[in-house]
Amino acid sequence: MLLTGCANNENETQQAPNNSASSAEEHTNDENTQTDADETSASNARLDATKRDDSVEESKENSTEETVTNEKQDSNSDPTDENEDLLAGYSDEEIEYARIWLLLGPNQQIGELNVTHIPAGTPLEPEYFPIVDYPEDVTQLSGSRIADESVTYSSNGDGTINVFNVPLLGRWFGGTPPDENLDTAAMRETFEEIIAATEEIYVDPGNDEAVKRLIEFINQ
Repeated sequence: MLLTGCANNENETQQAPNNSASSAEEHTNDENTQTDADETSASNARLDATKRDDSVEESKENSTEETVTNEKQDSNSDPTDENEDLLAGYSDEEIEYARIWLLLGPNQQIGELNVTHIPAGTPLEPEYFPIVDYPEDVTQLSGSRIADESVTYSSNGDGTINVFNVPLLGRWFGGTPPDENLDTAAMRETFEEIIAATEEIYVDPGNDEAVKRLIEFINQ
């Protein structure tokens, strides 16, 4: 019986190391599992960070493209639309008068822009030498003072006008009666030369703010 007891003790003693080895192996496996989990978590974190960076970069690219597109749209916008808005509410005739005076008016510092319509067939100088007529309807623009002088023209309806080199009505001879020695034939020749020398000029749209400001001085 003593021998049997000793043998059992020896067997139990021999089994103990096996149990310890098993525990060690299980502990190692747990550590490996934890390590794998940590690596997976780190890998996922790096992947998420990469996705976030890509998303931010894409957002920046989209924002840049949108800005460039908007700039192109702004640069390609039609200035005519802006001009039409600025001059909205004014007639084509008013805009024409102001543009022509800004282009040809002898004095730009006027307090009033007078508009006189002269029909075709009206003599160039109706008071003393009604011998040569305007071949077409004309418009005469003038200031409120004699020093402002005048611009006489006819419109061609295509952005150009025919300019007649004539003085303000009533100012042909400086506002005084002509010399009695003036020959009618000579005056006729002078008037006909004026008609023949009519100059066609393109009317530049000019600065619309200046046009709008001058329209306020129109008196017709």
